Amino acid sequence: MTVTAAGPADERVARARPLDRLVVRPEIGALLGAITVFAFFSFVTEQFLSVNGVATWLDTASTLGIMAVAVSLLMIGGEFDLSAGVLTASTALVTGILATQLGWNVWLALGGSLVFALAVGGFNGWLVMRTGLPSFIVTLGTFLALQGLNLGVTRLATGTVQVSGIRSAEGYESAGMLFASTIDIAGTSFQVSILWWIMVAAVAAIVLVRTPFGNWIFAVGGAPVSARAVGVPLVRTKILLFMTTATAAWLVGSINILRYTTAQANQGIGLELQFITAAVVGGCLLTGGFGSAIGAAIGALIFGMARQGIVYANWDSDWFMLFLGVMLLAAVLVNNTFRRRAERVRR
Repeated sequence: MTVTAAGPADERVARARPLDRLVVRPEIGALLGAITVFAFFSFVTEQFLSVNGVATWLDTASTLGIMAVAVSLLMIGGEFDLSAGVLTASTALVTGILATQLGWNVWLALGGSLVFALAVGGFNGWLVMRTGLPSFIVTLGTFLALQGLNLGVTRLATGTVQVSGIRSAEGYESAGMLFASTIDIAGTSFQVSILWWIMVAAVAAIVLVRTPFGNWIFAVGGAPVSARAVGVPLVRTKILLFMTTATAAWLVGSINILRYTTAQANQGIGLELQFITAAVVGGCLLTGGFGSAIGAAIGALIFGMARQGIVYANWDSDWFMLFLGVMLLAAVLVNNTFRRRAERVRR
């Protein structure tokens, strides 16, 4: 009888270790950061863990989270949108002007502002793909243009730099119920924007990891030339990503105008950097091709916990900006480390 010695197992079919399976997840760094921030402020201040405290920091994170998720998809696709912050104000202003100055039903005004947002997003995507210019430059131009439009058109329509009075417009009650209502839990009101945040994150995560379009997003961000060569519709995918970011801006703008019943022409300026930072903290690389929608949602949660935790701890709110800078630098370093580890695991 001949006995044949068994050769070494093929490492390509070896079972991955639990730690290896974890490090390939882009959001693992954000999850660890969220646990750390949660534990820290839970220890520092009792108010942080109260029902009212939880409702407050979830509310703070919700609209930021909606935008961070959409921005994360765009960043995975290899692009940026610096007009996303000011577009949240633009859509709110369009809704308000149509409803209060032109007498439109609020639902029709919301539809008009959605068309406007899609047009801006589509224009950004088309111009980036048509000219080959960096999306940073194109959307910076859109940012400045929208900022001027917000001020000029609002002053022309209302004589001031704000739009108010939407509460008295037809259709406000039903629209407000969908976008700006509250849910009572344990005697505390939780904003419905929290549910919108969860739904947007869930849909984005499913699209990203369970659909062909999600594969296209990773492909056009990680290797655009190769993606085009194998038939991925690169131009259409990137334009749709810009339009997705614009749709998220419309949703946040709608929530804001219906909740506060007023919109300022200078709202949203500077928020685009927070959206990008939350996405980076959530695991997105600035180079594209790597990231997570759930990670971006967790990144926004970290921001919400930190912003309110600083208030509850009675610290100077200026420290929040220091926190943003430190978190961004730490996230870039951690993401690069996890990316290299993930590449070694997948080989």
